Amino acid sequence: MPLDPGQLRRRQQVETVIRVFAPALNAVLAVGERVSRIAERDDVEYYPPRVSSEEPPRRVAGGDDGGRAE
Repeated sequence: MPLDPGQLRRRQQVETVIRVFAPALNAVLAVGERVSRIAERDDVEYYPPRVSSEEPPRRVAGGDDGGRAE
């Protein structure tokens, strides 16, 4: 179903706001990443993101392990 003119105008406004704030949000993410690396250098629970097509680890439903992988 096509959008009416009011919806198109609102969509353009939202997309403009996102474009304007994107650089600031990227900076916040970059600073947060740096701070987290400095604050806890040896994170034993850190798992780097996968770049391969391997299947992700299975999660135990309803377990008391805080949602950690098996």
